[in-house]
Amino acid sequence: MFKNRKDAGEKLAQALEKYREEHPVVLAIPRGGVEVGLQVSKRLGTDFCLVIARKLPFPDNPEAGFGAVAENGSTVIIENAGYWLAGETVERIKKEQIAEIERRINALRGGKPLPDIAGRTVILVDDGIAMGSTMRAAIELCRNKKAKKIVVAVPVAGKEIADVIAKEADEIVVLETPASFRAVAQVYENWYDVSDEEVLDLLRERIREKEMKEHDFDLSEPGT
Repeated sequence: MFKNRKDAGEKLAQALEKYREEHPVVLAIPRGGVEVGLQVSKRLGTDFCLVIARKLPFPDNPEAGFGAVAENGSTVIIENAGYWLAGETVERIKKEQIAEIERRINALRGGKPLPDIAGRTVILVDDGIAMGSTMRAAIELCRNKKAKKIVVAVPVAGKEIADVIAKEADEIVVLETPASFRAVAQVYENWYDVSDEEVLDLLRERIREKEMKEHDFDLSEPGT
């Protein structure tokens, strides 16, 4: 059990210490993965950015999804989705989620592009993996952008989906794989849906901490 996303991120960061020397870039999937990813980036002293991917929800059950799409168009559709939904319905839902991706890029990332990850180790972070399609779309994005190594890191995942992700990523780090896994929320004492504003507050705090650290370093330099 984790107290909250910050606690989960701190514990996940400890498990990722071995990647420090690879100078990885941490890519967090918003919104729930942001605080977790920030804790990892903070401990490892790595570059950090948001990578936007969205679940493709069923029209009559938005909590469930039949796949996911990432910001570069990388798409994962679960097997047999064609039996449940017409092709035009799939395309309509995909267009809706691409529009939401564009909104989030502008709102949460200031419209800035992803950093160049070619030839780098990438640590993909979320607050947990349920169905896994969003993470799989993010993995495909990283493959398309020529990442050297893709490490998926989450506090919790079901055993079956963790095995699927392990085959698609280069490495996977999961702290908890509950025997009776039902939802990511079950391992968090304090769980809630994260808002855009909270994400922006977390990012602003990260910037302030970096500026203060750099300022302290400047003051310690001889002759300053």
